[in-house]
Amino acid sequence: MGAVLLVSPHTAALEDLLSDEVGPAYQVASADAAWHQHLDAVADRASGAAASVPAALAVARDLGQSAPMPGSGRTAQLWELLATVASADLTVARVLEPHLDALAIREQAELVAATDSTWGVFAAEGPGVAVTATEGANGWQLSGTKPWCSLAGELDRALITAHTVVEGEPSRRLFEIDLRDPGVTVATGGWFARGLTDVRSESIDLDAVPASPVGDDGWYLTRAGFAWGGMGVAAIWHGATVALARTLATKLASREPDQIGLMLLGEVDVLLHASRAVLASAADEVDAGIGDPALLAQRVRSTVSWAAERVTAIVGHALGPAPLAMDEEHARRVADLALYIRQDHAERDLARLGGMVLEQGNPLW
Repeated sequence: MGAVLLVSPHTAALEDLLSDEVGPAYQVASADAAWHQHLDAVADRASGAAASVPAALAVARDLGQSAPMPGSGRTAQLWELLATVASADLTVARVLEPHLDALAIREQAELVAATDSTWGVFAAEGPGVAVTATEGANGWQLSGTKPWCSLAGELDRALITAHTVVEGEPSRRLFEIDLRDPGVTVATGGWFARGLTDVRSESIDLDAVPASPVGDDGWYLTRAGFAWGGMGVAAIWHGATVALARTLATKLASREPDQIGLMLLGEVDVLLHASRAVLASAADEVDAGIGDPALLAQRVRSTVSWAAERVTAIVGHALGPAPLAMDEEHARRVADLALYIRQDHAERDLARLGGMVLEQGNPLW
């Protein structure tokens, strides 16, 4: 447990730098040391909140006060924060990620900060259900059913997409709602997951719920921040994968590993290096505002999810059934990650990426 870093720390000669006369190198080293200490403390707190939604909500509220925003020049630090929390506990990470995403979305929409509330982002669609937005004399109201609303019964507020009509054409728009409004009903009894068991993601029914628009029609899906948020989720997958790899390395270090064990650890190292490198590079591109955010996000998510799935399989092969049956933390992490990573659409996302590559015409390979 501890910090999960995406960029090479400036600590190769940290003690020497700190003993020199104060200058730019000292300042960089001091900043890195303080940030790493902060991440270690965050990891400890997330571990202490493991598998507890109320404790995770408290962590999210506190971290939301100071967490870096994506695209602010500190995207790598934001993703290191998410990865570090995920390495400690995926329940806490699953609560934290949409909370920080909602705060970032509201900032991108130039709304007043609201870090005193806990937030969700409900943008999924499902067959046979929809939320419709209508504007009347008293403002906007939302009615209908929205699926996959994680922790709707535990959160204060949410950003939610709803169907609208613009000049006779169907569209979608993002709205802000109070989840404590009497027009919000949270479904129960439909969550049978064996991973993220306490982060219930069930439907909500809305009956004329007052809502405030966040951005114009279509803004939510077309802004660069949509892609940035998707890569933040990938940072969480990476952090959980690092935790699995650390378990493997610890087990192998406790005995004399054979050639198979060394080979498996070597493959894990290659996979994590690729996962970390693609996130670090993407963070630089996000902060520089270059490239196609959607293409970048798909490449990042597919790379990180591939690494996570393969590392999970390798760790299972190397360690056998014992930790899955007798190590509560490890077993929970494997189950949690298996569900979390299904936010990636696997082959369908790769097909989507292939289409984007052909459309771009110059993949720069």
